[in-house]
Amino acid sequence: MSIVRIVADLNTGDPDKTATFYARLFDLDRVMDHGWIVTLAGGAKQDVQLSLASEGGSGAPVPALSIEVDDLDATYARATEMRAEITYPMTHEPWGVRRFFIRDPDGRPINILSHAPAET
Repeated sequence: MSIVRIVADLNTGDPDKTATFYARLFDLDRVMDHGWIVTLAGGAKQDVQLSLASEGGSGAPVPALSIEVDDLDATYARATEMRAEITYPMTHEPWGVRRFFIRDPDGRPINILSHAPAET
């Protein structure tokens, strides 16, 4: 048996509003919309991962989602432009990632990260 995909299903009272937030912040496309459920997707093939955590690292809460991006500074600028609530500042963590947290429209903590280049 092999996993084909893992889908994050987030409970929200307003699927359209929450989908619009994620689509705008991460350049995602609506690939399905039944009103009660909206599915967003990007074009890149993703690896299957499932993280299980007792804390978020460096004193941060466990995030509802961790989203890795290829340009963290641009994503941070977009989040700021959208007036997303930044709940954990841009930080270079000792385990080799740069990240920040935002709160999504439903109040969930979202970890946005990129792997930092190796230091020489």
